[in-house]
Amino acid sequence: MISNASVPTARRSSLARITLSALLTSLIALSAVPAQTVAPATLSLGDAVRLAAKQSAPVVAARFRADQADARVTQQRADLLPNVSASALENGRTLNTATFGIDFPAATGQPPVFDPRGQIEGPVNTLDTRAHFAQPLFDPGALGRIGSARAAASASDFDADAIADQAAATAAAAYVRAARADAQLNARVADSSLAEDLLRIAREQLEAGVGVALDVTRAQSQLAAIRAQIIAVRNDRGRARLELLRTVGLPLDTRVSLTDSLSTLRYDETFPTEEDAIAQAMRSRADLRSIDAQLTAVDRRVSAVRAERLPTVSAFGDYGAIGKNGGNLLGTYNWGVQLSVPLFDGFRREGRVEEQTALHREIDVRRRDLHEQASVEVRTALLDLASAREAVSAAQERVRLAEQEVAQASERFRAGVAGNADVFTASISLNGARTQVVDALASYQNSRIALARAGGGARELQ
Repeated sequence: MISNASVPTARRSSLARITLSALLTSLIALSAVPAQTVAPATLSLGDAVRLAAKQSAPVVAARFRADQADARVTQQRADLLPNVSASALENGRTLNTATFGIDFPAATGQPPVFDPRGQIEGPVNTLDTRAHFAQPLFDPGALGRIGSARAAASASDFDADAIADQAAATAAAAYVRAARADAQLNARVADSSLAEDLLRIAREQLEAGVGVALDVTRAQSQLAAIRAQIIAVRNDRGRARLELLRTVGLPLDTRVSLTDSLSTLRYDETFPTEEDAIAQAMRSRADLRSIDAQLTAVDRRVSAVRAERLPTVSAFGDYGAIGKNGGNLLGTYNWGVQLSVPLFDGFRREGRVEEQTALHREIDVRRRDLHEQASVEVRTALLDLASAREAVSAAQERVRLAEQEVAQASERFRAGVAGNADVFTASISLNGARTQVVDALASYQNSRIALARAGGGARELQ
C-alpha cells in the first residue's frame, strides 16, 4: 500500500488540476442540455370538453373495444368468402396385404398373388402437392351471424359515444371546480385587501391617539384568519387543476390557464321545456341508441340460429400433382357441389334460441329502466338549474348588501364614531356572501352540465 505521503507534491497538484478540469467540463455539458419542459396550455370549457371526449383514457379504451367489435364482423364475414389453401405432402408407407380385404385369384397350379396370411408390401413413397378451394354458395345462418355482428359493432360504437359524453361531462365539471377555486382565491384576496386596509386605519388611529390597541389586535387577527383561508384555497386550486389535467388527458406538469371564469361562463336566461328536453334525450343519448342496437343484435342472432335449420350449399375442389417422386408427377383433381341438410343436433339450436330469447327480455328490461332514468335525469337537471339560477340572484343580492354594510361600518370607523368591531362583523358577512355567490355560480354551471349530459349533448358544451 502506497500512502499519499509517498506521492510527489507536483504530481498530486497535477492530478487535482485534471480532476477539477474534468468536473468543470461535466458541469458545463450538463448545463448545455436543454430542460425538458411541458408547454403551457390555455383551456376554455369547450376545449376541455373536446379534449376529454377525444383523448381521455376511458374514451380511448372504448374506441379500442369498438375496433374489436368491427374485427368480429370481419371474422363472421369469412364464412361466406372463398377459402383457399395449399398443401404439400411427402410420405412413405408399408402395407399388409391381408388388410386389403380382397382375394386376388391365381391360375390353377400357380401360387397366390399374395400370401393369404398377409405380407408386407412397400414402402410406397408419394409426393403430393395440391391447392384446395371451398366456396359457400348458400348459408342463411352465416348471413344472420354477420347481421348480428354488425348490430353488435354498432352498439359498441354507441357505447364509445356514451363514454365520450360522460368524459366530456366529467371534464366540464372538473373545469367548473377549477374555475370555482380561482373565484374563491380571488374572493379571499379581496377579503385580505380589506383586512389590510382596516389594519392600516387602526394603526394610524392608534398612533394619532384616537384609537385603541384592541382595534389593532382585532385587525391583525382578522388578517391572519383570511391568510389561513388563502392557503387552504390555494391548495384546493392546485388539486382542482391536477384533476382537470387528468380528465382531459394532458400531462400533469402542464401549466394550465383557464380562459373562462365562473362569471363569464354561459348563463342562460331561458331553459327548454320538460317535454322538449326529454324528447331530445330520447333522440340523442348514445346509451339509449346502444341498447337499441343490442336488442337488434340479439334478434338477428336468434334469426341466425333458426336459419341454421335450413340446407346449405357449397362448392369445393382441389387440383395438384402426385407421384412417387418429383420426376414422376401427374396432375389430379377433385371437385364437387355439396348440399348439407341438418336433421338433428340434440336440441342444441333450441337451447341457443331459448338463451337468446331470455337475453332479449333482460336487455328490454334494462332498456325500459334506462329510458326512465334518462327522463328522471332530465327532470332533475331542469329543477336544479331553475333553483341554481334563483340562488345566484339571491347570493348576488346578499353580496351587494354586505358590501354596503362594510362601507357604512368602515365610514363610521374612519370617522372615529365606533370601533372596528362592526367592520369586522360586516367583513365576515361579506366573506360568507362572496363564498355563497361563488358556490351558487358553480352549482348553476354544474346543473347546466348535468342537463347537457342528460340530453346527450355534453360534447357540445361551451
